[in-house]
Amino acid sequence: MTITAVATDVLVDIVVPVHNEEADLEPNVRRLHAYLTHAFPVRARITIADNASTDRTWPRAVALAAALPDVRAVRLDVKGRGHALRAAWTDSDAPVVAYMDVDLSTDLAALLPLVAPLLSGHSDIAIGTRLSRHARVVRGPKRELISRAYNLLLHSVLRTRFSDAQCGFKAVRADRLRTLLPKVEDNGWFFDTELLVLAERAGLRIHEVPVDWTDDPDSRVDLVATALGDLRGVGRLMRGQLLRFASIGAVSTVAYLLLYLALRGVTGAQLANATALLVTAVANTAANRRITFGVTGRRGVVRQHAQGLLVFGLALGLTASALGILNAWTDPSRPVELLALVAANLAATALRFVLLRGWVFTR
Repeated sequence: MTITAVATDVLVDIVVPVHNEEADLEPNVRRLHAYLTHAFPVRARITIADNASTDRTWPRAVALAAALPDVRAVRLDVKGRGHALRAAWTDSDAPVVAYMDVDLSTDLAALLPLVAPLLSGHSDIAIGTRLSRHARVVRGPKRELISRAYNLLLHSVLRTRFSDAQCGFKAVRADRLRTLLPKVEDNGWFFDTELLVLAERAGLRIHEVPVDWTDDPDSRVDLVATALGDLRGVGRLMRGQLLRFASIGAVSTVAYLLLYLALRGVTGAQLANATALLVTAVANTAANRRITFGVTGRRGVVRQHAQGLLVFGLALGLTASALGILNAWTDPSRPVELLALVAANLAATALRFVLLRGWVFTR
């Protein structure tokens, strides 16, 4: 990675990721620099992050860094917006880092509302949104439809609450970013969506700013390739959550069966079942809270465990019914009894995942 000179005492570092943007780079960076110099109340730096351009983007970025104060250039040898942001943000010394697209589709007047809540400590991440009713957006129906469909998918599959994942206008507190970046796997267009999902799961505060947005008709984004990459990213996040939940569920089931067998020797089937299920359900809720759904801290823990106990009640109803039906028909052996409980627990586990994800740990 190649880096030009770095300014100090900067409060906001605005990264402009570019790939083969030799035509738009200089006029738009100069426009952004003029705005930051004359209309922005805090000291800000522009970081041009060139990821593997093959035209004259890099020489022009170096020339801009030499000509304009508080402008630097970073050169990476690999493509991908995520690569560019990861490298530039990691190297920054500013307490707030941001990024915006080189076409400056977002009205620059939204920049201060974006970073102000982060500088004050009120919020952890700020994003521009084109989907708020207060936003003013000029773009074609195709892009509008794709954007709304994508965010609807995130809301329904990943249970996100933020409104616009892909708006190229975001800012993050650097101290929060240090804990999030190691967990982000994607280095392409899905990078900032994954960052937002992980931040929301960790309970960080996400501030949204309605923006005035004019779409660039000369945008070089490959919509099909980007959409497919985003879908793969959504599937990976969902798959990872399911695997973590299944692993915790397997351990819980083994613990439940062992505890049931230990209690069954001294008490009846229903009491042994209720006791074993209660103990493992409390541990299961705590493990899923932290590991599966990434919720940390004490905020909401009492409510979540109370809701977890209600979910336990549904699981108890399923397993108790299985035992009741089995004992009404026959006098089962211990292996048959365990087999019925395992089957009932599988159904209860599926129900638990739906309720934990959609009710207990939703924000």
